[in-house]
Amino acid sequence: MSEPILQFGTSRFLLAHVALFVSQALERGDAIGGIGVVQTTGNPVSLARVAALSRREGYPVRIRGAEQGAAVDSLVTCHAIRDAWIADKDWATIRRAAVEDVRVIVSNTGDTGYRLDERDSPAMLSDDGAVPHSYPAKLLALLHARWRERADEGVSIFPCELVENNGDTLREIVLGIAKQWSASDPFIDYLRERCVWANSLVDRIVSEPIDPVGAVAEPYALWAIERRAGMTLPCTHESIVLTEDLQSYERLKLFFLNLGHSWLAEQWLTEQRSPSQTVREAMHDTHLRAGLEAVWQEEVLPVFEAMDMRERAENYLASVRDRFGNPYLDHRIADIAQNHIPKIKRRVMPLIELANALSMQNAQPRLRGLLAKRGLI
Repeated sequence: MSEPILQFGTSRFLLAHVALFVSQALERGDAIGGIGVVQTTGNPVSLARVAALSRREGYPVRIRGAEQGAAVDSLVTCHAIRDAWIADKDWATIRRAAVEDVRVIVSNTGDTGYRLDERDSPAMLSDDGAVPHSYPAKLLALLHARWRERADEGVSIFPCELVENNGDTLREIVLGIAKQWSASDPFIDYLRERCVWANSLVDRIVSEPIDPVGAVAEPYALWAIERRAGMTLPCTHESIVLTEDLQSYERLKLFFLNLGHSWLAEQWLTEQRSPSQTVREAMHDTHLRAGLEAVWQEEVLPVFEAMDMRERAENYLASVRDRFGNPYLDHRIADIAQNHIPKIKRRVMPLIELANALSMQNAQPRLRGLLAKRGLI
């Protein structure tokens, strides 16, 4: 018997987010079972992590930060991961687990995780086929093996990649490969109708790894999941929210946390500030803090008020202030400023578009000025 949750990726984020939630839920009897984790890359750090996880001794997650203005520094041991595999070496075992025991698949495969690989081919759907290279092809091969033996039992798939509508996006990519490989109509129907592809949003800063396995994370944590019929959750947890309005959670994160980061990055670039300056230091800089608060209070909050979301927005903003002032996190603004223009487009332009749709065309003078300065409007 293997575990009912299959996790693709051993990133420190998943270790301190989904896997930690499952571990805490298991202690209360609120999880469907443990996790079998799959490492898909061969770099030495990842291999050392898998070796450590394979010992089943648990791993530490240190929670450090501020919560409601008070410092938090605690250590939790996570015991949710019971199996750890390397895709290139253990594919037959992974495939058998997917067929026999898996009910939930979770992934966080990074910025390029949905990218296809021209080396993948239909032959990889056979039992003795080579290991697919891309994550979507791996997922397709596992679901195909499952369908051949258990066509009436789908799985629930929870992508955690920071991709808009990540569940729908991943489903369409997998369906596209299946059609390209001339998969049968019954299997296509299985992917569409028996499997549940959940859109979700993850929100937690996991600041550093603990070697050989473990992580340091902030106290704030959110996994917002769009409710879908027939969905099997890996666990119930106070940081997991089921919602029919995932967009509202996405907007809060985008327009307060992400936009706030990019506003600070803009000031840092314009004023040619120290390469070592951190977000925490910016929150204690009178000039930077005043400008950021003005943007939040005068240009972002009114948009949420127009959508009858002011109280939620104010509560979320309070948590963002705690997170930006985290006494244990050295988040360099220089790192945030990388790829600055694309980030501005993703984080500021949608707010302006939303404000225009709400008949607030004369609002947001600072943010509109930023876009004009960068040649984006």
